[in-house]
Order: sequence, then C-alpha cells, then structure tokens
Amino acid sequence: MASHTSQRHVVVVGGGAAGMSCAATLANHPEKFKVTVLERADVVGGQATSIPLDEDKYGASWMNNGVQGGSKIFKHTFNFFEEYGHPPQEVSLQVSFGKGEQGFWTNVFPSKLVANHSRDIKRFSFLLKVIKWTMPILGLIPISIMLRVFFFSKDFGDKMVYPLIALFLGTGNQTANVPSAIVERLFDDPNMKLWDYDPDTLLPNLPAMVTFDHLHEIYRKWREDLGSKAVSVRTMTEVQTVLSRSDQGGVRLRIRDNTTGETTDEVFDDMVLCVLADDALRILGKTATWREKFVLGGAAFYDDITVTHSDKKYFEEHYETHFKPDLCAEPQSEEQQKQVRFAREQVDTSRGFRPMYYTYTYQSDPKMIEMSFNCSNYQHQLKAANAATGAHDPVYQTIFLDKRQRHLWTLDEIDAAKIIRRDWWHQLGHRWQHYLRVVPGMMFLQGRNSTFYAGSWTLVNMHELACVSGISAAYHLGAEYVKFDDFAEDFFAKYLMLSHGIIYSSEEKRRRRSRE
Repeated sequence: MASHTSQRHVVVVGGGAAGMSCAATLANHPEKFKVTVLERADVVGGQATSIPLDEDKYGASWMNNGVQGGSKIFKHTFNFFEEYGHPPQEVSLQVSFGKGEQGFWTNVFPSKLVANHSRDIKRFSFLLKVIKWTMPILGLIPISIMLRVFFFSKDFGDKMVYPLIALFLGTGNQTANVPSAIVERLFDDPNMKLWDYDPDTLLPNLPAMVTFDHLHEIYRKWREDLGSKAVSVRTMTEVQTVLSRSDQGGVRLRIRDNTTGETTDEVFDDMVLCVLADDALRILGKTATWREKFVLGGAAFYDDITVTHSDKKYFEEHYETHFKPDLCAEPQSEEQQKQVRFAREQVDTSRGFRPMYYTYTYQSDPKMIEMSFNCSNYQHQLKAANAATGAHDPVYQTIFLDKRQRHLWTLDEIDAAKIIRRDWWHQLGHRWQHYLRVVPGMMFLQGRNSTFYAGSWTLVNMHELACVSGISAAYHLGAEYVKFDDFAEDFFAKYLMLSHGIIYSSEEKRRRRSRE
C-alpha cells in the first residue's frame, strides 16, 4: 500500500533535464516529499550528455553530444548549471545554409540568395502578424501551406524558411509540417524566440547565443547534490510497467535493475513520467486510460542518427565552410561592407566566416535536409584549443534524419576511418497535429491517477522547456516555485497554465492564504 504519512513518496521516471529539475524542486521540501529518480541509462542527463575525445588529436578531452547550447533566454537552465559552477559560454551565431551561389545563404555577410529574396523576407513579417492576429484559426495550419497561401516563392521556403525553423527546433524533415503558430512564437514571443526577426536578412547578423559547459560533469554534480538532499537516484534501473494506480492507492510499478537483472514491485504515492510520450504509453501499459492513449498517442517521434567525425573533405564537399567572393552579394551599405571585411578575416580566430550550423538540401526533395555542426567552431573548449595552437583536427557532427529516408542519406560518403562515434536519437516531430491534440490535452492528464507528465515534448524541443516542465510538475504536486528572475517566472507561469491548467497568480494567493 502507498504510505499514509504527511511525507509523500514521489517516483520520477527519467533522469533527463525534466526529471532532474522536478526532483530538485521537490527536494526543497524534505518534510513533504521523499523522492526517488529511476533512470534506465548508466548516467543522468538524458540527451544532455558528453562524450570523450582524444585531447592530443582534437584539442579537448570531451565534447557535448545531443544538446549543444541554446539562447540567452534559457534562464532556468542557466540557474541550475551555474549552481554547480558551470555557467554557459556566449558565442556569436554563424550559419551556412545550402551550397553554391544560388543555394547558399548566411547571417555573416550579404549573400545572393538573401538579396534575391529580399521582397519575400520583408513580406514574411506581415505573415507573422497575420498568424498572431488569427492565432486560434490559422495557427494550426502547417507553415508550408501558409507560405503557399500568401504566395511566397517555393525557393524561399525550401532554402530559407525550412532550414531556419529546423535550426530553431531541430525538426529536420518534419519542418514543413510545423504549425504556423509555433513559427510565429519562435520569432515574436519573448519567452520562446531564440533570435529576433530581421526584415532585411531574416536571421540577424551574428546574434548572441550560448554553448553549454561540460554536461556530463554538470549532471554528475547535480546527481551528487540531489543525493546529499536524500533523493535516491537509481541509474541502470528501468520501469517495465505500471501494475496499478489510482488517486487513493498510489502507483505500483514493476522495476528492473539492468545491472543485475533483478525485478521488484514497488509502491509510491505519486509518479512523474519524465520520459517521451511513446515511452510513457508503453510504461502505462494496460493502465493507460482512453484519454492518455488519445493525447500521448498524438506525439510522433522519428529515429535520427548523429555521426561525430573529422572528415574535412566530406564536410567541404557538402557545405560552404569558407568565405568565397562569388558567394557574396554586392554590399548595399557601410554595415554590409563591415560584414564582408569581418567574413574575410582568417587570422584572428575571433573573427572571420567560421559557421557552426550547416544544412544540406536534397535535390530530389528540397524540403528535406541533413544538418551539421562544426563543433570546433561552436563548443568553447574546442574553440579555445584551436585559438591556442590551430593544430588540431576539426570535430564535426552530421545528423541524418528519419531512418525511413535513409536511402537519401550521404552517410556512406563519410570516411569510416574518421568516424568517432554514432548515436541514435528518438526525436519529436513538431507536426501541426501535435499542437491540436497533444499540447492542449496535457492539462487534462496531469494529476489523474496520481500521475504527472514532464518533458520538452509537451510543447517544443528545448532544454529550457524540459527544465520548466519538471519544475511545473513539482509545483502541481505542492512544491514551491523559487523565483530568481522576472522573465523566468513569466515563462514558468505561461507553461503552468498551458500544460497544467493552473493560473500561477491565483494559485499563489491560495497557497498564501493556506499558510496563514
């Protein structure tokens, strides 16, 4: 039977950003909660992991994998990371999308594709306003349809809009199906936008972003800290199925120790599922309600592979990696002349055209792409090593999207001898159906049968969203939200309303009265 003491035993299933944030928030109230985190991998962090490197060869002994960095708006993420002595490092975003004079564009210097689509770029602002004004009606329409309805050129969508949204969300080959409302929010919502919309270039010149510090170390310290607060974090431990659950009787789980193979049945008062929606349905098994099957079943996931490698020849064949005069449009202002001078600089490693994000478009279907990172231009520890000596091999990551489309992949063109590792990921597809069925349905699942849900998939695939979702689940359970920043609090309040149906200000007043 579940415990009937004032201290409730909460099991957090999944030790990624959502699960760790939830556990950390609950741990602030040891008199109210006993917390157990169950993680099937051998480390916590979920997709926020690090991998080892040959330091002599690449310049650093580690690199982050799966999660690279984000926007300066990631307040909750930074708050957690800084607590363990790992503040993010600021960098200037450089992108290189497409190949050749008519297919390439960047936000570093004026390119011919941007010049050719200057009218479309300016009109895109009007489209964003129309979507904002008609959000409940037009917001769910896929961005591909909206671009056609407003007579944007196909070339503009394929070569500029879709790659940029893929950069924002990591949506890859589902980008054309992203609802227009999410696109509008990413450009206009202060709590979600990563960079400002630029009416001349779409993506502004060298906007600030951040790269995360050593994620393996951050999450290791986070786990140790939770342990010091009496939170039990059990790695290599997998929830096989839910045996029973109810609002009165708590949750009974069948749990497998993946190290020993031993299986036990354990009972908890409440459960927070910080796993992907399809994993949640699998774990719920026969106890899943029709409502959970409908809402969680609406989330679609796709299997992608990230290849970490050092094949410079492959990279230069598929992407524009260096400044070339024939890629540059004629500068139209003093500012653009400065941009060209900056891009040409190759001596000082803090200057010059050194992109970190790349996209490669399939000629057979321009809506479909491959994405890559030059991690030596992105991750701060690799950048520092190159700045010091410039003698290390570059480190790249190329992401091949949706294994059902593997016949299109250029993976076989990478020199096998230069592949460092391969990692498969199960990624959310931000389809319009997700925002019709899953996102608005979450509030009707939270708290029923002693079960709560958290994870970035509940809204949009961002590390910050995962953190906020975990904090929100803990808040719904009765933990306090610790305010540290007005902007962060506003984001939390909006998410809490959307995913839990709780009005933060009203709930805070109620809790204040109950304490009095």
